[in-house]
Amino acid sequence: MSVFFAFFFLSGFCGLVYQVVWLRVAMAAFGVTTPLVSIVLSIFMAGLALGSWAGGRLVRSFEPRPASFFISFYGAIELAIGISGLAVAPLLRAGRAFLSDQGTSHGSPWGSPGYYLASAAWIGAVMLPFCTCMGATFPLAMAGIQRAFRRKSSTSFSYLYLANVLGAMAGTMGSAFVFIEILGFSKTLWLAAALNALIAAAAFAFARIAREPPGQPASEAISAADENLPVRDVMDSAPARSVALPLLFSSGLASLGMEVVWTRQFIPILGPVVYAFAAILAVYLGATAVGSRTYRIWVRRQSPMRKLGASARHHSPKRKLGASARHQHSAKDDYFVCAAAVMLAGGCAFLPLLATDPRILVHSYFSKVLLILLGIGPFCAVVGFMTSMLVDRWSQGNPNRAGRAYAVNAVGCILGPLLAGFALLPAFGERGALLVLALPFFGFGVWFCTPLAAVAESKSRPALAMLLAAVSVTSVTMLTLTRDFETLFPHALVRRDYTATSIAAGQGMQRRLLINGIGITSLTPITKMMVHLPLASLPAPPRRVLILCFGMGTSFRSALSWNVPVTVVELAPSVPSLAGYFHADGDQLLRSPNATVVIDDARRYLERTRESFDAIVIDPPPPIAAAGSSLLYSTEFYQVARQHLRPGGILQQWLPNGDAMVKSAFAQSLRQSFRDVRVFSSVEGWGYHFLASGSPISRLSAESLAENLPAAAARDLIEWGPGSSALSQFQIVLGRELQIEDLIQGDPSAPLLTDDRPVNEYHLLRQTLAHRHRAAVERR
Repeated sequence: MSVFFAFFFLSGFCGLVYQVVWLRVAMAAFGVTTPLVSIVLSIFMAGLALGSWAGGRLVRSFEPRPASFFISFYGAIELAIGISGLAVAPLLRAGRAFLSDQGTSHGSPWGSPGYYLASAAWIGAVMLPFCTCMGATFPLAMAGIQRAFRRKSSTSFSYLYLANVLGAMAGTMGSAFVFIEILGFSKTLWLAAALNALIAAAAFAFARIAREPPGQPASEAISAADENLPVRDVMDSAPARSVALPLLFSSGLASLGMEVVWTRQFIPILGPVVYAFAAILAVYLGATAVGSRTYRIWVRRQSPMRKLGASARHHSPKRKLGASARHQHSAKDDYFVCAAAVMLAGGCAFLPLLATDPRILVHSYFSKVLLILLGIGPFCAVVGFMTSMLVDRWSQGNPNRAGRAYAVNAVGCILGPLLAGFALLPAFGERGALLVLALPFFGFGVWFCTPLAAVAESKSRPALAMLLAAVSVTSVTMLTLTRDFETLFPHALVRRDYTATSIAAGQGMQRRLLINGIGITSLTPITKMMVHLPLASLPAPPRRVLILCFGMGTSFRSALSWNVPVTVVELAPSVPSLAGYFHADGDQLLRSPNATVVIDDARRYLERTRESFDAIVIDPPPPIAAAGSSLLYSTEFYQVARQHLRPGGILQQWLPNGDAMVKSAFAQSLRQSFRDVRVFSSVEGWGYHFLASGSPISRLSAESLAENLPAAAARDLIEWGPGSSALSQFQIVLGRELQIEDLIQGDPSAPLLTDDRPVNEYHLLRQTLAHRHRAAVERR
């Protein structure tokens, strides 16, 4: 059995590596949007559901086959999964090229729903076959175990599930914290594919030694043994059986839906970086594994299988009667434990409200991780216990039934993120979303307390009712006494959409914009210089300007002061509606005939538009390490942006900061993509304005730049200082020009910043090593 545990541990490791990388490749190919993320995750889970169901059907179809057949079949499936590591990413990129060609050829026919439908169709065609293979591994391996050991194990699913979840946690941690930073996405996929090939080779070798010996076939031996086994599980009665699959569906829907909510809740604490998402996922998987392991320990201690075996050895009618009585008692224990787990899951669903209460001040990394553990760990552990128990008891070791049960759970996992992301969060916020997702557990808890559902004696129902009442009171207390991060800004404007929760807070020059609790920008002259410096440096007056990322709308407002058509692209639909809070003329500017606001992913917009611009101004949201931010800093992005610059046009890229490797990688990517690149420190002395062009950029003096400004643009530039005139503003910036070679030489060994090597996002190893090196130097 340890061989199969190793198989499923490595398989779970590879599966999460694929999910992490495929999601990122799909974001680069089709857009960094919440709908796109939901599509990828849903297709991944749909494949697991389809594969689990189909695998069970295959086992039933090949029922007379020996163990070697099913183990070899399992090995072939693992080999097919390994092929996915090499095939899926290139096919996803090909889909981007295909859809871009279709949009260009037919006048950009993509309305947003149509585009997502086309994207989902391509992603599904590419990913679904391989994800289906992943789902099929459970029933195939269970069939191989049965025939290899010539007995049916009623807990074989939970055994493999535990191994798979532990491997998935290791895959999440390994890919996010180690392999991607060192190897990049492509080589990480090669590593996972090699591990799948290793699993396949080991499975083929194991199949050779698992050939069925002469005598009674394993399938007949298992059937004969089944005739002597009592039917024992929490599904003993028809009413209880009817609730098993709905409960599996609800737990899958709630757990994956809550994962979307948790991401929103913990961002203000952890930041919008890949490590935050990885930490949440790792805790989710680790706690699920703890719950599954706890179930296996519990069932081993009270399993009637051992007692039945002892009874069979003694062939005593009295002992058989004792075993039967013990079996009835165990079934009642199962009923009570399952009901209690359901109620506890409902109560634990509200612990994230307590963990993310802004009145709890946390500073150290350890305390932040502890909050995640306390916030989502108990719920995930209970769900892991309950899922293992329900599938084991409902299937009784039958691979076909186990496949169907796991498929039902996976279908809930498909719908959970879609429901939470598209409906619950925009309508009710994080608190209301958790409440809606937790309600089914309380509904099942009430059902378990009714005489209709009771398998246990009636004296168990009062205990369950008391537990339900205690959990309900605790949940209501957490709902009413805890606070969300929005309460830190009592007079702020709050807007929610399927992408983010946007908050406009503060007064006067202290106003600021927060997205999901993270401060994005404030009123600063830097955002004005992002526009006026490149436009004043153009060889001719601009005719059309593109702004990527709306923010407070300051750069958009500054560009409109040139009285030219301005297109601004913003990912979050709620952000532009807050412009009036930050600027008195914000709402009026949005209605300007020169203004075009596009709600879209910036990179996707550039890939599908046919427009050309004299200037493209890019101000990605901070921090520099934000998840997905490298897609607006990479070499591939600059190659797309360059195609939309008119001759002599200038791209302005803002880089807030970064370590030496990030600055070097970023500068190298720009230099490789454009003929001429200039770098300036900002008027506030931090961050960098990069000006890049396919033609030489004129080295104009501050006087010439100031003369190129229209009167309205000059007034806009000096509105917030620090200079008293346009001339003095430009003098400050020109006096802070840097050489791009100086940034590159800061770390000449740094790789190019590409879609495959997002060095700005994955930095933990190098920063840890640098910190240790500095500490060692200080000690010496």
